[in-house]
Amino acid sequence: MVPQAFKNPPQAPPLFTGTPDSVIQDTKRIIEKSRGVEDKIVAEVKPEDACFGNTMLPLAADENQGALENHIIGFYQSVSTNQELRDASTKAEEMMDDFSIESSMREDIYKLVEAALKKDEKLDPESQRLLEKTHKAYIRSGLGLPAGPKRDRYKEIKKRLSTLCIIFSKNLNEEVGGLWFTPEELEGVPEDVTALFAKGEGENAGKLKMTFKYPDLIPTTKYAKRPATRKKAYIENENKLPQNIPIFREVILLRDEAARLLGYPNHAAFIIEDKMAKTPKTVDDFLGDLRTRLTQGGASEMEVLKALKKQELKSMGEDFDGYYFLWDHRYYDRMMLEQDFSLDQEKLSEWFPLETSIRGMLTIFETLFGMTFVEIIGDDRSAISPSGKGDDIVWHPDVQVFSVWDSEDQGSGFIGYLYLDLHPRPGKYGHAANFNLQPGFMQENGTRRYPVTALVCNFSKPTPKKPSLLKHSEVTTLFHELGHGIHDLVSKTIYSHFHGTNVVRDFVEAPSQMLENWCWTPSQLKALSHHYSWLSPEYEAAWRDQAGKDQPRPEKQLPDKLIENLIKTKHVNDALFNLRQLHFGIYDMTIHEPKSHAEVESFEFSEMYNRLNREISHFDSPAQLGQSYKWGNGQTTFGHLLGGYDAGYYGYLSSQVYSADMFHSVFEKDPMDGKEGRRYRHMVLEKGGSQDEMETLKEFLGREPNGDAFYRELGLS
Repeated sequence: MVPQAFKNPPQAPPLFTGTPDSVIQDTKRIIEKSRGVEDKIVAEVKPEDACFGNTMLPLAADENQGALENHIIGFYQSVSTNQELRDASTKAEEMMDDFSIESSMREDIYKLVEAALKKDEKLDPESQRLLEKTHKAYIRSGLGLPAGPKRDRYKEIKKRLSTLCIIFSKNLNEEVGGLWFTPEELEGVPEDVTALFAKGEGENAGKLKMTFKYPDLIPTTKYAKRPATRKKAYIENENKLPQNIPIFREVILLRDEAARLLGYPNHAAFIIEDKMAKTPKTVDDFLGDLRTRLTQGGASEMEVLKALKKQELKSMGEDFDGYYFLWDHRYYDRMMLEQDFSLDQEKLSEWFPLETSIRGMLTIFETLFGMTFVEIIGDDRSAISPSGKGDDIVWHPDVQVFSVWDSEDQGSGFIGYLYLDLHPRPGKYGHAANFNLQPGFMQENGTRRYPVTALVCNFSKPTPKKPSLLKHSEVTTLFHELGHGIHDLVSKTIYSHFHGTNVVRDFVEAPSQMLENWCWTPSQLKALSHHYSWLSPEYEAAWRDQAGKDQPRPEKQLPDKLIENLIKTKHVNDALFNLRQLHFGIYDMTIHEPKSHAEVESFEFSEMYNRLNREISHFDSPAQLGQSYKWGNGQTTFGHLLGGYDAGYYGYLSSQVYSADMFHSVFEKDPMDGKEGRRYRHMVLEKGGSQDEMETLKEFLGREPNGDAFYRELGLS
């Protein structure tokens, strides 16, 4: 039961009662309301009278109110089990994007915003930033172009890009393919993984279906003893979305054309101008320097892994041909951890049941940031539901919901709602991500509107014999995404435009990357762990059935020796991991930074993706066996590049510079220092995007950030 003090949050949670019809009708209503606000401003305000209060403020208020509904309307396509509702959500997002493009190219509004900016009023810093950013956004939306064919073409491109990116993402979410394998072909894959595979009938009788969802694919490529199985799983996954091939190509061509219409040399220059890096050269130099530093380390790591492969093949009576393939890496990387560090990831996962891991993570955030998480279940859901029905405040029965509050020393106030949707199902978003469902902002009456945020992940479901168990990499992923959720929750900005993770792309990952360090801290690993045999008598009995009646029961928390071995692996094969990230980042920059439009038209996107992978990471592929580099279409599964990280994937690497600097400068000595945690909460997370991100970093660190800690961690200083 919810403690009495937390029974009545000052804001009800949202309802998830949308239908295919209501989603479309609500979208039309929101659009008409926003259009009406803009028309009213134009009708009532002359350019000479334009100021922040009569021009910018009503636009910001409309943006605030619209976000309370339109984020959820667009969210259904990622989580609903109803195909018609997902389709309606996708259609609604297209309608909202079309209106957004139309709105962003209203010259009458732009002239008023420009006049308000020139008035040079004394505004608070966040309002001034909103005015400047909005003015620049109109220019970047094509209003710097003279009215006529060029501007019309730019608008046409923006609408087409919106449609294409939505379809690309929908294809990814709704992909339902897979491969049928015999039990022999799946030799080595843990039984608790294959037990969840669909069982074949008819022509597939006796076979099991591995889907391309992560809980199926990753264990198969990590554990399947037969190279042919791993190869087939890897290559078919790269080629699972042929319908995305022409979409990807058209998007890159249109982006380049649009950037050139605005006078930029390419799309990368257009995108990066607004980021911390400012210029493509800064990004290219950073990625190139990192590649130079990592290449020798990657080659050395690969030689060790090749020796391991040679040794295994010899034990099987087979010759080693000298190749180390893309589909070999997860398998031999895992084998190395087991052999050299006595680290069996399957065994280790027994100490990380999903539910206790989440509770442990929330406890860390409570201690560090001064927060309290209260799960809302049963009748308490109905009590706070605006409809009186508890089921209406979640979109699926699996979903958990928490009310989030300040701790006593932070004032005991309400913070917002956190949702957790953790298991895979058909039609659901396929990776792990944080979604803002309702932003926080200051309402016109001076009270605060509280945020609502959701974590959407795909961890395996529990079985009668085992709860959902997390690999350590999944513990880190969950902590990372929860970090985004916390950023979303504790942010306090005047305008929703700057709320939470609405920061520049090359900073957005830094707060969550910094928090990953807690998953490598002995005391926190101990606190997070809880062997599943201690969860219930039933799980203890199931464990004994598997381990043997005479085996002593494992320690309740992760043993110190295992923690020690795990921490030793933190940087094992780190160079190869980061070279893989460099492949993604350099590919992203290469396709968005052509010298001419003719050059981008000549790009062979699949061939380039695979060739760069070979040149940067040095993994072998079918191309080394005599095939062309067109063997796979990995870019068609690369959701980031059509989902907001275009000319921005480098941010995963560059923001590690900031995250390493923050952790090693402030938290390394005592990761659970609540004083520093609260300072970080208020100086970094609370600010959202309401001030320049570099200023935020400098204020927190007391100096300019630098890469010393990042390169030292990688052994590259």
